[in-house]
Amino acid sequence: MESNIFHLQYAMDTFYFLVCGALVMWMAAGFSMLEAGLVRAKNTTEILTKNVALYAISCIMYMVCGYAIMYDEGVFLSGIQEVDVDAVLAGMAEQADFTGDATYAKASDFFFQVVFVATAMSIVSGAVAERMKLWAFLVFAVVMTGFIYPMEGSWTWGKQAVFGMYNLDDLGFSDFAGSGIVHLAGAAAALAGVILLGARKGKYGADGQVHPIPGANLPLAALGTFILWMGWFGFNGGSVLKLGDIGHAASVAMVFLNTNAAAAGGLIAALILARIMFGKADLTMTLNGALAGLVAITAEPSTPSALQATLIGAAGGIIVVMSIVFLDKLKIDDPVGAISVHGTVGLFGVLVVPVTNDSATFLAQLAGVATIFAWVFVTSLIVWGVLKAVMGVRVSEEDEYAGVDLSECGMEAYPEFSNK
Repeated sequence: MESNIFHLQYAMDTFYFLVCGALVMWMAAGFSMLEAGLVRAKNTTEILTKNVALYAISCIMYMVCGYAIMYDEGVFLSGIQEVDVDAVLAGMAEQADFTGDATYAKASDFFFQVVFVATAMSIVSGAVAERMKLWAFLVFAVVMTGFIYPMEGSWTWGKQAVFGMYNLDDLGFSDFAGSGIVHLAGAAAALAGVILLGARKGKYGADGQVHPIPGANLPLAALGTFILWMGWFGFNGGSVLKLGDIGHAASVAMVFLNTNAAAAGGLIAALILARIMFGKADLTMTLNGALAGLVAITAEPSTPSALQATLIGAAGGIIVVMSIVFLDKLKIDDPVGAISVHGTVGLFGVLVVPVTNDSATFLAQLAGVATIFAWVFVTSLIVWGVLKAVMGVRVSEEDEYAGVDLSECGMEAYPEFSNK
């Protein structure tokens, strides 16, 4: 009887892990729709191509080398071996945090981890939209998903020492589902690319005035936000890692509740602030407010109360509006607001963890985000710089004016419309 219970518990935990991974994979569709909605019609096909291609690149590079770098373990080049049932049952009977037979467990863990890698890379695609060469972006995706992200992941979730100097886990750094490890990392890579790339033509006037460049399809952007909101339940909920006992089931329920509450708080706060600042209910700010709430709670969705989660999300919603306006003043052109949503708010999310989690300290959190940002930003800046020197990263002014759909993909997303 006890053996049957353990079998069922193991099956439930594994199935839950895989379903959550599938939800996070669905976020790739959310990023695609959000970015396709917030760019101009003439750049839609190219942004969709980047999103589907980066997901495939992430899967291959993380399999070939990324997972091994991050967790100092082998990868799946020889197939999945037979499960050692006795080892599984023995581990579960001891009530340890057992993850099963090594190769078998890595299959489910790899699937869950690889969709996080793709999420980090998706953040980059929106920030460099409308003026970057497609193939330069894809080459960067190879390096980002195969080396840059796995290295910083090895120092955090992989629990390895940072170049042998210090161990973030020993310091007490805590990032439950990746406000810093995933979101800040993606934003740091994006920021490096945007700095080297420069702003879109016509975005900033000679007098310093900011000229808004509206997206072509706000219904798509709204759909993308809802898809991301839904996928985030897998992002945060799956990070509990288990479901098959009372304690973990209760934790999963709380994580789902807080994730939803934070998104709602972020959306309402951004909506109200946009009305105060701009005199209108700005939909793009509102959508980014929801995403900011989700990013803010990702670092610690299990310990706050629902009210605290709502307030953390609301703070994220306020921060993202202010950050987008501030970056525009610095002439850092981010068409979808990705650097603000995932970078500025990701930083906030990590630093606010000690408010509800007594095991975390502000200094440890600060050390963690400094390490993540410094590594990803510097290495990304080097890679972008090499790509700029070797193959160029920006399309010509003529191609930018005509739209990168034609120059990079040879087709338009909306060919029946002549207006750009």
